[in-house]
Amino acid sequence: MSTTRAIRRFTGDSIPTEDLAQILFAASRAPSGSNRQPWRMLILRDGPKAVAAKRLLGEAFRAAWSAKRAVDGYDRGSGIVEDTPKARTARAMQHFVDHFEQTPVVILACLKRYRAANPGEGSSVYPAVQNLLVAARVLGYGGVITGWHAEVEPELRELLGVPPDVAIHATIPLGRPMGSHGPVRRRPLQELVYEDAWGEAATWAVDPPGTAYTQAGPPRATPPPAPA
Repeated sequence: MSTTRAIRRFTGDSIPTEDLAQILFAASRAPSGSNRQPWRMLILRDGPKAVAAKRLLGEAFRAAWSAKRAVDGYDRGSGIVEDTPKARTARAMQHFVDHFEQTPVVILACLKRYRAANPGEGSSVYPAVQNLLVAARVLGYGGVITGWHAEVEPELRELLGVPPDVAIHATIPLGRPMGSHGPVRRRPLQELVYEDAWGEAATWAVDPPGTAYTQAGPPRATPPPAPA
C-alpha cells in the first residue's frame, strides 16, 4: 500500500488475462453494503466497442484536463519551474490524456442499483476499486481512479449498453508503468488524525521513521513533524 501510487503513464505492454483475472479476484474480496456485492467491472481492452469507448473517453479526458490545467494554474507559478511537483504532475497528466487510447486496459467500476440513488452508494464500489489497484501493484501494474467519464457518460452508456439502473462510479486506466512505482508521498499522519474531538491531536499517530512527505497540495498550517 505504501508504494501503490497513481500511475498515469503506461508502456504498450498488454495485461495477460491470467493477471487480469487475479486482479479482479482481489477486487471481488472487498466488502460491500449487506455483502450484496452490487458492483460490476466492465473491462475495455481491444474489442471494437472497447476501442470506440477509449476514443470517446480520450476526447473527454483531453478536454477535461485542458480546462483543469487552465483553471488550476498549471502553467503559472511553480508550474513553469521544470522539476517542481506541479510541473511533474502536469507532464504526467498531459502524457496520460494524449495517449489514453493506447491504455492496455480501461475498467469502468459500476454499481447495479437495488434502491434509489443515494450519496453513500459508492461505499459499495470503492473498496473493490482499492483492492484492484493494490493487487495490480503486486503484479507490477498500476492505475488511477478517474471520474472524467462523466463528460461523455450518455454516449458511453449507449455505446456499451449500460442499463439505466447501473451507475458508473469510476474509470480506471490500468497497465504496466512507464517508470517506477512509489514510494507514495502523503501528508503527515498527525495532520490527518484527530482524537476525542475535531482538531485534537492524536499524539500516538506518527509516521514510521524515514517517511517522505508530499510537497504538493494545500498549504499546511504547521510544518510536518520530524519522524520519530
